[in-house]
Amino acid sequence: MPTKAIDYVEIDEKAVRSYNAMFEDELEYKTQSVVGWNLRPDILIHGSPCQQVSICGWISPVGSPKGADEGSGTESSLMWETIHIIQQMGEWKPKVVIWENVKGVRYKGMKENFQRYLHEMEQLGYTNSHKCLDARDFGIPQARERVFTISCLNGEKFDFDKLRHTPMRPLKDFLQEKVSDAYNVTQPSILSAIGKTKTAKRATVITDYAYTITERQDRCPAQIIDCGNGNYRFLTELECWRLFGYPDDDYYAAERANPKKRSAIVNRALYKQAGNSIVVPIFEEIFRVLLRDYIKH
Repeated sequence: MPTKAIDYVEIDEKAVRSYNAMFEDELEYKTQSVVGWNLRPDILIHGSPCQQVSICGWISPVGSPKGADEGSGTESSLMWETIHIIQQMGEWKPKVVIWENVKGVRYKGMKENFQRYLHEMEQLGYTNSHKCLDARDFGIPQARERVFTISCLNGEKFDFDKLRHTPMRPLKDFLQEKVSDAYNVTQPSILSAIGKTKTAKRATVITDYAYTITERQDRCPAQIIDCGNGNYRFLTELECWRLFGYPDDDYYAAERANPKKRSAIVNRALYKQAGNSIVVPIFEEIFRVLLRDYIKH
């Protein structure tokens, strides 16, 4: 189905640069306010920040939960703004609402808010379905498990069994042949953590697939590639983008828009954008089923 970028909402200036560069042929950029917009999408997608609901991030150093309680001011509490947006639309509502987040939304500390979200969507007339999907089941060699909640109007229930699974491709297909020495592992803290498991200070040598890609690659716990002769390296920015299903053209457009500083070793902005992204092939398959069976044209 032909698609066209019409507009988007984003607060991160560097992500704005990347998006503009990736869609420069079809979307003229201009700064706007979204206040008072009459939004009427058929599919509304949101993925509130996961920092306060992930297994690693929802507990503060002193042990008190941050979570996503409405009014708490946390990034993760932005999930409730989607509810408010739909409420303010009045009688007209999106046919489908998709919410993507970490597995932690179904765990202790967040489960109550997750159940409340489902209840609020039901009050708005939606029927909810949710399932944890793994990128490895959609051809991408990254162990990235995320909960997708799909809410449909008119009593319809999204059937996750209709999604086609794709054999995972070899990790080597996503790696660059020649990589700068700048990506070599030199930090003693990571070198000493190679082979350690079940501890925060660990470094895993990846072979078949990558583990969940985060905003930074050079911190413990780390994942590294064995280059032989006792040498190891981190994944490059391009490799991280590939492991989310992005084509190289998109990456290079974002790189042109966010060039690395001369003094910098790596491009932090592009690592961050990868770590905060959603695996493209999963969404493509969800859209295929939605547009075929749920969105009436």
